[in-house]
Amino acid sequence: MNKPLLYAFLLALIGCGTKEKKSPSVFFAGEIVNPTSEYIVLFKDDVVIDSARLDVDNRFAIKLDSVNEGLYHFDHSPELQYVYLEKGDSLMIRLNTEDFDESLIFSGKGEEINNFLLEFFLSTEEEPAIIYSYADLDPDQFKEKIDSLRGIKLNLLNELTKETTLSPGAKEIAKASIDYNYYIYNEKYPFWNRRKTGKTTIPEMPKHFYEYRNEIDYNNKRLSYHRYYYNFMKTHFNNLSYMGCYSDCNSAHREIISNNLHFNQHKLKLIDSMVIQKDLRDNLFRNVALDYLIKVHDSDENNRIFINDFHRLSGNNKHSAEIEAIYQGVNNLQPANKLPNISVYDVAGNSITLQEIAEKDKNTVFYFWSGTQRMHFENMLKRVTLLSKKKPGFSFVGINCNTDPVRWQSLININQLNVDKQFRTDDFEHLKNTLVIGGLNKGIITKNGLIVDAFADLFKSF
Repeated sequence: MNKPLLYAFLLALIGCGTKEKKSPSVFFAGEIVNPTSEYIVLFKDDVVIDSARLDVDNRFAIKLDSVNEGLYHFDHSPELQYVYLEKGDSLMIRLNTEDFDESLIFSGKGEEINNFLLEFFLSTEEEPAIIYSYADLDPDQFKEKIDSLRGIKLNLLNELTKETTLSPGAKEIAKASIDYNYYIYNEKYPFWNRRKTGKTTIPEMPKHFYEYRNEIDYNNKRLSYHRYYYNFMKTHFNNLSYMGCYSDCNSAHREIISNNLHFNQHKLKLIDSMVIQKDLRDNLFRNVALDYLIKVHDSDENNRIFINDFHRLSGNNKHSAEIEAIYQGVNNLQPANKLPNISVYDVAGNSITLQEIAEKDKNTVFYFWSGTQRMHFENMLKRVTLLSKKKPGFSFVGINCNTDPVRWQSLININQLNVDKQFRTDDFEHLKNTLVIGGLNKGIITKNGLIVDAFADLFKSF
């Protein structure tokens, strides 16, 4: 080959390589076995980036002209999972919704980081119970266990980086997954230890136990929607607030737990003083508000004090309207009030309000279920069947959430449910906020159309 021809060949080769490396486009596609929805929706943080409808072979394809490198998630209702995308990726997935996470496989350009993150997620699912079994150890022994588990995962990441080239952003996400997953357990340890040992006080913590806190970035925008980072922050601020009440306010354990308003005010103030990054800040304020309003069931006066502090400290929080709606919902759900005038649909497609459904001559219990959460649905049916026998004076009425009408009616028929006591909503967000539904175990007990207990639990309150 003469020199001019050789140079031309090398330039063409380099040009092709450069084009592939710098290509801004991303291709994300795959196959969904046993789909539970017609669509795949791709999100960056909480913003929809694109969506694709499944074809007749249950396949989809999304092509993006460009992406900001980072963590995304794809939603196939009601499930979701993370995907890490960077320029030039051509990523394929395959999964079976009957075993969503366990069956998921990534292949193509970008597979290495995504399979690592997925395998890490799956490998940690069973760990909480194992780690809780260590909770009666002294602090140094417990920390040694956690550091050992974290070290194993970091070694696996190091091996991956030797085998393949990861971008700095991908390495950061992978390491953050490992670090914050195990830091959470250190934050939980004092409370787990008190519970497991039966002591009335938390153990005295050595100074080095929380040394990792010196490296925490409270304003990392790239991690704001990262599951391990966010879960760590929630647990971390719970711990800091408790310790603050314990020492600065000279409060005993029982005082901290019983004075929920004071404890949650501590959390609001700490988040306000330590977190600047808006997405994380807004989401943490929202978490505190949901925990307090939905779980505590405090007095009207304390709720009003809390919501005033929430609005004052969180400023233009993007979740303000949602929190205000829930606050109003809590006020409206006080005992002796009428049920909110929400409309649902019966099996014939007719609109009817909860007030019209509630029986006037006996107690009515509204419970909630979703056809997409099979295990919960089965457990709820067993529970309602048992309670119906134990409580013959109660009428149990099911409200379905997030199931399409055809599948809903199919489930009613297959399980031989009483069609006169089954209804569905086509606006779960409105129902959830108005009735303050924090979880599907919730029950609302009424008598003669008036609220008796709007925050009952079908598995604990009877």
